[in-house]
Amino acid sequence: MRVAVIGAGTMGSGIAQVCAMAGHDVAVFDSDPAKVDGSLETMRSSLDRFAAKGKLGDDTSQVVLDRVHPAPSIAGACDGVVVVIESVVERISVKHEVFTQVAAHAPGDALLGTNTSQLSITMVGSVLGDAASRLVGMHFFNPPVLMRLVELVKGLQTDEATVTRAEEFARSLGKETVVCRKDSPGFMTSRVSAIVRLECLRMLEEGVGTPADIDKALRLGLNFPMGPLELGDFNGLDTYLDALESLEVAHGERFRPTVTLRNLVSAGRLGRKTGSGIYRYAADGTKVDEGAA
Repeated sequence: MRVAVIGAGTMGSGIAQVCAMAGHDVAVFDSDPAKVDGSLETMRSSLDRFAAKGKLGDDTSQVVLDRVHPAPSIAGACDGVVVVIESVVERISVKHEVFTQVAAHAPGDALLGTNTSQLSITMVGSVLGDAASRLVGMHFFNPPVLMRLVELVKGLQTDEATVTRAEEFARSLGKETVVCRKDSPGFMTSRVSAIVRLECLRMLEEGVGTPADIDKALRLGLNFPMGPLELGDFNGLDTYLDALESLEVAHGERFRPTVTLRNLVSAGRLGRKTGSGIYRYAADGTKVDEGAA
């Protein structure tokens, strides 16, 4: 199966790798070609780790990478595809720009997926006309190569057959699915995740605990796989701020971003990708202190 992934950031790179590991041919496009190059290097490192642990089966890292093809344009990426997955920044204007081009160039029966964690699927699909029936939210979790769940979200115009196709495609990637049948911003998982992380930031501002202790409490006491503050740094604090601002508009005061979060983003301390956020990091992404906020 030929798949197009639009956006080669952290999530897009991981989604492309998952698809290639499942045996699909993947075309990857990003408006910044350097991101595609970086994505390929990230995939190679990840695949080498899988190979070293014996988790690639009969495939080698190179066999999987050979299924991933950089595309010069959205039109090129969408040529002859069965599935398109958009994974660009969580801003509706950018997603509209992408899907306007996807609708013009992808086959008329292609499954269209948007990897959004909180934006309205109906709003994302508002530029698609009749093709909105083929659009479904496909919310992957970070890192996509390890996380088992894909949260599917049905927009107002999404056909039931589209949801079924998305479930089948997710299963082809070795994932399990849940279906959010009401197109409510934040869906099921992001609303819970955002509010927990927000409460951790509030506790940090109040001096209830250090970042390390707050994260440790949730990892060991509540079985979180990663502390919420660590996760914010991992995903990008700017991404989290964008999500909170949208959730605040949709659901009110309880999602209002904290002053600390706004200040960190304003200072360019976005997490691991910039070397500092709640914590500080070495060039290889290793945490080098127990909380810098």
